[in-house]
Amino acid sequence: MNTSDGSQLQTFPRRLLAHGQARPQRPAFREKHLGIWQTWSWLEVNAEVRALACGLASLGFARGMNLAIIGDNRPRLYWAMLAAQCLGGVPVPLYQDAPAADMAYVLNDADIGFAIVEDQEQVDKLLELQALCPQVRHIAFDDERGMRHYKQAGLNSFAALQALGRAWDQAHPGAFDAAVAAGGGSDIAIILYTSGTTGKPKGVCQSHAALMAAGVGGVGFDKLTDREDILSYLPMAWVGDCLFSLAQAMVAGFTVNCPESGDTVLTDLREIGPTYYFAPPRVFENMLTTVMIRMEDASTLKRNMFHHFMDVAKRCGADILDGKPVPALDRAAYALGHLLVYGPLKNVLGLSRVRVAYTAGAAIGPDLFRFYRSIGVNLKQLYGSTETCAYVCLQPDGNIKFDSVGLPAPGVEVRIAASGEVLVKSAATMAGYFKREDATAEVIDADGYFHTGDAGMFDSEGHLKIIDRAADVGKMDCGAIFAPNYIENKLKFFPFIKEAVAFGNARKQVCAFINIDMEAVGNWAERRNIAYAGYTDLAAHGTTYDLIRDCVEKVNADLAGEALMGATQIHRFLILHKELDPDDDELTRTRKVRRKFIADKYAVLIDALYTDKASQFISTQVKFEDGRVGVVSADLRICGATTYPAMEKAA
Repeated sequence: MNTSDGSQLQTFPRRLLAHGQARPQRPAFREKHLGIWQTWSWLEVNAEVRALACGLASLGFARGMNLAIIGDNRPRLYWAMLAAQCLGGVPVPLYQDAPAADMAYVLNDADIGFAIVEDQEQVDKLLELQALCPQVRHIAFDDERGMRHYKQAGLNSFAALQALGRAWDQAHPGAFDAAVAAGGGSDIAIILYTSGTTGKPKGVCQSHAALMAAGVGGVGFDKLTDREDILSYLPMAWVGDCLFSLAQAMVAGFTVNCPESGDTVLTDLREIGPTYYFAPPRVFENMLTTVMIRMEDASTLKRNMFHHFMDVAKRCGADILDGKPVPALDRAAYALGHLLVYGPLKNVLGLSRVRVAYTAGAAIGPDLFRFYRSIGVNLKQLYGSTETCAYVCLQPDGNIKFDSVGLPAPGVEVRIAASGEVLVKSAATMAGYFKREDATAEVIDADGYFHTGDAGMFDSEGHLKIIDRAADVGKMDCGAIFAPNYIENKLKFFPFIKEAVAFGNARKQVCAFINIDMEAVGNWAERRNIAYAGYTDLAAHGTTYDLIRDCVEKVNADLAGEALMGATQIHRFLILHKELDPDDDELTRTRKVRRKFIADKYAVLIDALYTDKASQFISTQVKFEDGRVGVVSADLRICGATTYPAMEKAA
């Protein structure tokens, strides 16, 4: 199939039909169900999508309507996206873990009348919202467990909806094909709602042409083929999953594999052994944490061997991966390390077959980035946003820099405004925010450049460096640049630190909140016979503070060696009594810190950090998974950290 033929293959439904003809028996989707992998070929997917689209048509779904998609990554939910597009409609994926009240905003804002969801949990949420969202008249569900006694009007199983569709297709010959033929590249292909770090989420309208430009560009850049395997486990409402599991999959025709559940992702990852892998930094952080926990529990011999060969990998592994010259002795030591450590480690992580791995969504710490590349995982960064189909910069093989996000992607123009903001112009830029012309005009200027809100700069070789969100970058009293995300990523490299929030804008010094990683610190505490009752108790323990202070001081030593960042060493910190949580509005659904909200909510703690106080009492309201509200109180200790003389700036 000619993937560059824009005239014939300008929409995803047309791509679907072409794959059914070009590679009918190749696996298109897999899903693990009850421990067994189920496979659907491209020909079978064509039939499934056609039946579903006709089922929607039989209920009145038509061109210009929006279809809500809610659930974990499931083949049938991806098919629902394609089915809506076949009819000229627009899929609107929602975060499946969002509480009902958050869903109500999107359902109403996007004028949702039809929804296809995963299971009973999501059906219950929508039924609960009937009074707030009366326009949602039709709901179809994939998993029929627990649904036997649900008799509400407008409620159908996925299978029943397809049965309606097959009958409708026979009664309306040619209608489906005419609907697909009527679609064009400028039609809206999907609406993705932003995470809402600074306000209510906005619906980003991406056309078929925009997503296709990003898909074709990425597939060509990394030489992807229809033989790739990916594991689709990240939220379907996130632009990263839309790019990899929909746009690139429909361009290249590779196989999308869906895990059995969120709890089995790592097991399923090892079973599939993807060749092409994508994860945000937090997933790579969690993987590294798991490795470090296992090493702590290993024998002295294994632990020493691991650390010895990791030193070798740190010295030369990334250069070997990039094909750069490496001394023969180092190359021999690395080969032995691959046999004894790196190979088994990649196998345990499920990364043995990975040819290309990407991370995005948040900045990744250079140390974390270096770790994976040093053991032979071709991990690269991409830079983009929901508004640009996650397609702005890519890192070419053999030209990777740990402190950059790469070069502008094919077909993308990037420039830096006088203010330092990154501006982007490409075919992958959004059509606009849904029903928000005012907000669209604020971010896309008269010349067609999208204002990303990120502060960045180009290095001497044209690689883009992202400093931080432009709104988050500030200055300390001494005049030094304060980039909180940069500091936080260094902290989160340590397996014991799950989340961090740094403060320092218009201040004399930097201070920080720390969230411990319960699994890593809990394992560390148990091996030392330290008793604790739960997160709050463990976070307040004196030995935990000693452990975290050691991590903070190592970050300070690292910062001291950087001319631009030496003044941003952390002077004081505290360990929060609770984990920052999206349900408490402290993080977005993609786990980005809502800085202003945290600054307001924990103002008393920030004030205490910048006084001579040794502790501060706080009482915080929290939301539980079942909807109940509770209060967590604690007297938080404030701890000082050693700082080091900073490297002088070059003249």
